[in-house]
Order: sequence, then C-alpha cells, then structure tokens
Amino acid sequence: MKLYKIEAGVFHCDGGAVFGVVPKRVWQKRYPADEDNFCALAMRCLLVDTGDKRILIDTGTGDKQLEYLKYYNFKDVINFETELDKIGYSCSDITDVVLTHLHFDHCGGCTYYADKESKRTALTFPNADYWVGERQWANFLNPNVREADSYFPENMLPVHEAGRLKLLSRNEWLTPEIELRLFDGHTVGQIVPYIYEGERVIVYVGDVIPMAASIPIAWISAYDTYPIASMQEKERLLEEAASEKQVLFFEHDTYTECCTVKNVNGKYRVGEVLKFEGES
Repeated sequence: MKLYKIEAGVFHCDGGAVFGVVPKRVWQKRYPADEDNFCALAMRCLLVDTGDKRILIDTGTGDKQLEYLKYYNFKDVINFETELDKIGYSCSDITDVVLTHLHFDHCGGCTYYADKESKRTALTFPNADYWVGERQWANFLNPNVREADSYFPENMLPVHEAGRLKLLSRNEWLTPEIELRLFDGHTVGQIVPYIYEGERVIVYVGDVIPMAASIPIAWISAYDTYPIASMQEKERLLEEAASEKQVLFFEHDTYTECCTVKNVNGKYRVGEVLKFEGES
C-alpha cells in the first residue's frame, strides 16, 4: 500500500470562529493568528493506493467559487491533474473519492468548469465512485440555516447525475485496509476513514478534530452545528486513538500533519508530533 499526502491549498478563518468560546489568550499559545485574527488552515488530502484501488480522501475547495469565497483568502489552490502527475498518477486513475462531508473546502475539487462561460461542469475524477454519508447527503439537499452557505450544488449534483454517488448509511469496509466510520457533530453523517497499514492505523479525522490544537474535548469550533454531539464524538474517537496508539492525520492543521494522543488523568493531549511518513 502506498500513501501520498496532497496539499490542496490554504484558506484563512477568523480565530474566534475556529476556536469558538475558547479565549484568544488561551488558543493563540497553540495556534497562531495574523494581525487581523485570521488563522491559516490547510486543505490536506490523502491518496491511498492499495494496488487494486486508488482512493482519494477529500478534494479541497477547487477553483469554481474562489471569487465568491474571497473572504477566506484562498492561497495555492491546486490543479489535481498537475499534482497527481507529479507522483505518477492521473485523475482518471482514481477509483474512489471518499468525502468526509460536503462543505465547500472538502468537496469543491470534485468538479470543475469545463466551460467557464456557461459554467458547464465535469467530474474531476471521471472513473471514480464518490462516497458520502447518507445523512450528510440529505443535509446537502436540504440544509439547515447555519450550513446552507457551505454547500454548493455544482460541487456534487453532477456526481449524482453521473450515477457516481455512493451513500454510506453505516460503518463499512471500503477495502480490507480501509474502514469508513460515521461521526456526527460538526455536521451530520461525516465519514472518518481508518487506514490499516500493518501495525499502524492512520485516522483521517477531518473536521471531527480539525487541528492538533482542537484535541481537548471542549475545544470545538463555532462552525460545529451540534456542539454537544461534537464533543461526544470527539471523545469517542480519542478514547480509541489513545488506547490503540493510532495516528491522527489532520486535514486543516497547517503546522502539524499528524500526531498520536495520550490520556492524562482523563484529559486528552497531543502525544508525539509526527511528519507524515507516507510517500509525498
């Protein structure tokens, strides 16, 4: 099995939104902000080549809505064909795209404008099946007030229309090496992939735990739609991660790619900070 991290770009969010009710004088010791109080957030995707399948986890924001989303000051947004070519793949080689959820910074790269004037879309990964939590898909089609601005029809409706959408209603093994588990909190029906690589288990935590600084149970984002569920689900994930010495792979942490976690008197903390050890 081969693993490759793909840095799909960076965007910027207000620190108060990123860390919710945690005071700035506390969180800024763990995660920096600029003079305007904005934190730089990565969009770190993961490509897993099992031999039989080539699975991409999340796709970043793409470039379709960058003007509309300019508030977030996106930087270094990639072209997947160009990036995949650097590691010996093409977009047509991808067999599966696993989407943790359907907010724009996670699924925008699923499609592109084949004709920018008419805004005719095409699938970035034309041969892939796209895996989405069933409840997340229902939320995408009929969003609540808080999430409506995070969903864009052009990101995912073409996938559905092409017959490439696969809905996940329960935990499921995509391959013998990759388990897809469902979590709630930040939004409903998030997929968290668990990648079993020999004795090492890599957990692509997505927005269940967006950054290493978000590991403490009460440190949740103001973007989390269901705060209590978010804390409960984080604790469920961390309990196993600490006891099994799993490696957390962070999608949004610009400064920390991976870490282990430890339970210190019932409180979860960063264990060993790691650079991603797959091929990159």
